[in-house]
Amino acid sequence: MPEGTVTSADGTTIAYTTWGDGDLVVLIDGATAYRATTPENAETAELLKDEFQVISFDRRGRGESGDTAPYAVEREFEDLAAVIEQAGGGRPATLYGWSSGGLLALNAVQAGLAAARLVLWEPPVIVDDAHPPLPADYVERLDAAVAEGRPGDAVALFMTATAGMPEEAVDEVRGADFWPGLEAIAPTIAYDGRNVGDTMSGKPLRADLWNKVRVPMLVLHGTDTWPHLAAGAKAVAAHLPTATLKAVPGENHSTTADVLAPALRDFIRGA
Repeated sequence: MPEGTVTSADGTTIAYTTWGDGDLVVLIDGATAYRATTPENAETAELLKDEFQVISFDRRGRGESGDTAPYAVEREFEDLAAVIEQAGGGRPATLYGWSSGGLLALNAVQAGLAAARLVLWEPPVIVDDAHPPLPADYVERLDAAVAEGRPGDAVALFMTATAGMPEEAVDEVRGADFWPGLEAIAPTIAYDGRNVGDTMSGKPLRADLWNKVRVPMLVLHGTDTWPHLAAGAKAVAAHLPTATLKAVPGENHSTTADVLAPALRDFIRGA
């Protein structure tokens, strides 16, 4: 389980862990998540390392990775390219993106990043009235909270606007042990907001969105997830001609390695 760092195009250090050897699989976390908070990534890699090289990395501004201002979504495309090239030997990779990590993968491939295939777990897309859309000024409010020294307010906005938590519930968890860790990476919540773009607006996906993505794709959602996430996964799969949709019994917005690893293995073998 070697660990290391790569250097992105703008000089930012990106930290990673790698397992095994074989076809390359890169795991991409969603908002607020990184290696120390997603042990299921390591568990999934352990189950796949007999056949694949699996890489999990900390997205910029999180965990052991650095950050360089100003942010633009293109910097994260470059981070992903650096991980593939420097840690994965530049071989065609299967990109697995959980939640908004799936949108990052789609956006990167749309921008020209080479990938062998994509697997998305519940990309956070809102295309109907099953969930309120993100506020139109969501990213601006996140940026303002961080700039004004109120990172906790940025975390709270994320929890209420995206996860649908009542404000009183958020107030109750502000004193929890995990809260300082969320405040530390609060600037990155706006990074995900920029990657999400208008896909959580409640409107149908734009016709030109991801129109350059032509690689085989598997879009997964749990049967026990929130209705808007299931609807979003279905919309993404219907929007992309190379996508296959799969509902996973009993799962929700998170899953376990013993469910995810076989799904990845079967798709890569059959794609």
